[in-house]
Amino acid sequence: MNPLLDRFESHIGWRYTRAGRSGRRNGFISFISGISIAGIALGVAALIIVLSVMNGFQKEVRDRMLSVISHIELQSADGAALPDWQAIAAAARQDPQVQAAAPFVAAQALVGLGSELRGALVRGISPAEEATVTPLGAQQSDMLRLLQPGAWNLVLGGELARSLGARVGDKVVVVSPSGQVTPAGVVPRLKQFTLVGTFDSGHDEVDRTLALVHLDDAARLFRLEGATGVQLRLADVNTAHHVGASLQERLGPTVKVQDWTFTHRTWFDAVQVEKRLMGIILMLIVAVAAFNLVSTLVMTVTDKRADIAILRTLGASPQSIMAIFLVQGAAAGIIGTGAGAALGLLVAYNIDTLVPAIERLLGMAFLPANIYIISRMPSQPLATDIVPVVVVALLLAMLAALYPSWRASRINPAQALRYE
Repeated sequence: MNPLLDRFESHIGWRYTRAGRSGRRNGFISFISGISIAGIALGVAALIIVLSVMNGFQKEVRDRMLSVISHIELQSADGAALPDWQAIAAAARQDPQVQAAAPFVAAQALVGLGSELRGALVRGISPAEEATVTPLGAQQSDMLRLLQPGAWNLVLGGELARSLGARVGDKVVVVSPSGQVTPAGVVPRLKQFTLVGTFDSGHDEVDRTLALVHLDDAARLFRLEGATGVQLRLADVNTAHHVGASLQERLGPTVKVQDWTFTHRTWFDAVQVEKRLMGIILMLIVAVAAFNLVSTLVMTVTDKRADIAILRTLGASPQSIMAIFLVQGAAAGIIGTGAGAALGLLVAYNIDTLVPAIERLLGMAFLPANIYIISRMPSQPLATDIVPVVVVALLLAMLAALYPSWRASRINPAQALRYE
């Protein structure tokens, strides 16, 4: 083979990618090529932005959820009170990831004020130890100190208090579902609590259903001998599943271990399914833009038939001709994907300033504070999302270039030059 032709494929392929603006036909081909590259860029950018926003929403909701609930809960396997929660907490603290432990009592009940009655999760806590386990306990430590044993005080979620029309100082009735057996039948146990405060965690489900009382008061109300569980705080929330499995093996079958991903599995599974479906839908946009390269390369092959024939007569092999157009397709894919990734990351990292600017320009709010829990657009770009998007976009561009490149390699030089 002529040494002048050695490793020339990339040079010619790149030249075909950036050239072609002279002449009506070449200008049209260049325009179609630009549209294909722009389509890939916009598809990749849209995919990165949407996945980053979904990650941001998930993190925002997760953080608000974990401000109220613990990372891991240890409960008796039969649902009864733990015989020695201090020993279980001491065993759990042997794991280096466990930073704090606190006892609790949890039971379903009804809370009422006047004619209003609502279902609630009554949670008995130790205020001092609760502050070491949940951010809410630390933030509302002054209010939770009012939950003294025997005082029968109560703290309600803000939405639950508003639905009852309850204010601080009101007497709220708590109805236990496990009642007393009398000659007239089972009579529910009622206890009057004094509302000493409300909290707003930012998580609607918690604010509508949670009622906090002192641990001893909850045990007496529900006729329990002590705490029904121990809640743990970890150094790294993302290790909850691994730490939970390790604790389950260490503590044995008499203790049930549940981490936060298990207790809210339905919500997180729904978010993951939605994220995957959204990724597939937007990836189809990238696929459509990538396969627009097919028409671009087919037109380029048709326009360059004479050039291909001349290269073949100079000694270029069919594989070299195929490589030229593969380089052109790969170059278009790299340019489009690179531009799209840059644009997507630029928007994703600055969405907290771009969205307010757009809202002021349009005079509207995308996330009204009186409707949505989150009033700002969160964003969290992750390499685990961005890298697959970039790789798949490049692979689609290469795949789109295969058929036109193969057709170019099959051109007969004699027939191509017959009418030249």
